[in-house]
Amino acid sequence: MVAEPSEIAEVLDHPLSRELLALPLARLAFVAKDGTPRTIPMGFTWNGSEIVMCTATNAPKLKALRRNPAVALTIDTEAFPPKILLIRGQAELDVVEGIPEEFLASNGVSTMTPEQRTAWETEVHSLYEGMVRIVVAPTWVKLIDFETTLPSAVEELIRRREERGQV
Repeated sequence: MVAEPSEIAEVLDHPLSRELLALPLARLAFVAKDGTPRTIPMGFTWNGSEIVMCTATNAPKLKALRRNPAVALTIDTEAFPPKILLIRGQAELDVVEGIPEEFLASNGVSTMTPEQRTAWETEVHSLYEGMVRIVVAPTWVKLIDFETTLPSAVEELIRRREERGQV
């Protein structure tokens, strides 16, 4: 677990973190309007210092984020063992006219044919007059690769085993 700015930058600059930050999807966790937790998948971009996600101006999550901007993000792989980047921070909401470049960059750039991309962008521009950028500057991060880094509970179990003299 890392919370110092220099340590956060070091973890986020790790080659595995950079690989995970290039993935197309993160899971955003927040506290919903009714006080219960929510986790939703969202496309995102990493600009070198912040995670940027975009959503419709009428998205229900915006009311919840305005009430409580504390969020957590998980970016991970599906292969075993999973590679996981955990991020915490505060969501800042930025209402913009038109379609943010981050939204266009985070949605299927590599999986669409040029024709599909053109049709999708036409649809997006006809649907949205504006969007909200959800911007999260990491205030805490943890990278777990199950080779050199582990979940904190597993690290503690290993430490206890070593203290008992077991290997």
